[in-house]
Amino acid sequence: MSLSLPLGAAGLAALEDRLRHDLLTLNWRARAWLPPRTHEGQPVTDVLIIGAGQAGLAASMALAQQGIAAVLLDRAPADYEGPWATTARMDTLRSPKELTGPALGVPSLTFRAWFEAQWGGEAWASLDKIPRLQWMDYLRWYRRVTQPDVRNEHTVTAVHPRADGLVAVDVQAPAGHATWLARRVVLATGRDGLGGPQVPAFMRGVAHAAQGGLWAHSSDVLDYATLKGKRVGVIGMGSSAMDSAGTALECGAASVDLIARRAVMPTVNKSKGSGVPGLTQGHHDLPDAWKWRIRHYINVQQVPPPHGSTLRVSGHANAFFHFGCAVQDVTQVGHALHVATAKGTFAFDFLVLATGFVIDWAQKPEFAPFARHVRTWGERYQPPAGDEDRELSDSPDLGPVFEFREKAAGACPGLDRIHCFCYPAALSHGTVSGDIPAISDGARRLASGIAGLLYREDVEHHFAALQAYAEPELLGDEWTPADTSQRILPSP
Repeated sequence: MSLSLPLGAAGLAALEDRLRHDLLTLNWRARAWLPPRTHEGQPVTDVLIIGAGQAGLAASMALAQQGIAAVLLDRAPADYEGPWATTARMDTLRSPKELTGPALGVPSLTFRAWFEAQWGGEAWASLDKIPRLQWMDYLRWYRRVTQPDVRNEHTVTAVHPRADGLVAVDVQAPAGHATWLARRVVLATGRDGLGGPQVPAFMRGVAHAAQGGLWAHSSDVLDYATLKGKRVGVIGMGSSAMDSAGTALECGAASVDLIARRAVMPTVNKSKGSGVPGLTQGHHDLPDAWKWRIRHYINVQQVPPPHGSTLRVSGHANAFFHFGCAVQDVTQVGHALHVATAKGTFAFDFLVLATGFVIDWAQKPEFAPFARHVRTWGERYQPPAGDEDRELSDSPDLGPVFEFREKAAGACPGLDRIHCFCYPAALSHGTVSGDIPAISDGARRLASGIAGLLYREDVEHHFAALQAYAEPELLGDEWTPADTSQRILPSP
């Protein structure tokens, strides 16, 4: 396949012209229809999105199609939102290149259109997976052409739901501290959206690298060049473990030992097998037992690391894969860490925990004003014996628009004005709020739902506007009244 577009900057400019026309013909950025609000002289934002990564950008774009302007707050500097150019370490994305991600059904907004405009159809055909940093470049372009209202280096310090129909959001920014007021708040906070790194109990008492210690989590900011010549241990055998191990090896680590509790490496990605439109659209309406059964099955089966990521590691002679090595204890001995496992003790100069993320409100102090009031699935559903799952049990029980629900009715007024559009929504809604495959589906569901909620809240205003609407369709001179008596039968 080849394109008629020129390549490079000229090709991209031509694509952007096409995109502008597409958005014009689709009537994107629909006419604003919400009444502006203030509270005690302070403007009220209709929708405030916390996070300007791919989920936040997609949500903002979907809201714009509904005629709703959002403001996005992100703590990162411009062009470094999300993990892609900071803590992610894979060479390429794990998703197939054909997935359209946050394009929301607009062909000229897809990664493929962006790529082909610059490098052509033959280059696309030869591309295997999307390079991670190139995906970040695409998201930067996506932000530039969709023009969301993003405020970078704005760190949210507290979120306060209120009983007056508003949510107060405390923000620390370069200009100082401020409190924003919003009618709706969307948490587009990523994989660790309601928590942070999962640190196993065996690490208690062992100093983290940030405190001068000898270990870090795979999601931490870490200069892997400092691992040159060192014996590196990696706890885990999933995708992030391979990414960390591969990076350490390429930075000159003397050796890398990957340690897994599991007896064998999983080889089938069951999560990929579940990716059909019926589940994407229908997960939220499934019975509780089926929601739990599907998500728990995927968790138990475990997602294998990608083929390329594994080869990236196994291609090094100084990489070692260890299975059936459940970690029992980690202690520091001199300038090394001794890792005791079911098969013996390893000695490492540095240890990376590729142990994933956990829902842990304590790691998100900005949510402390409402965290204890959020109803979880553990309080909603009791799984069959043997199907217990801590991740699922801790997941929030969300409403149809990703809104939090109260644990005790009336205990936290306004909690349902906060929408959880990040990975922990997976049990309630399926994987539509973070991962690339269905992010557009989730964004449209969120945006259309919020539009409906805002209309219902203002229905009196909108009805009054309907009554006051007086733009004439006819001026009265388009016809001449007939002399009816000349057109009817005469009276008998």
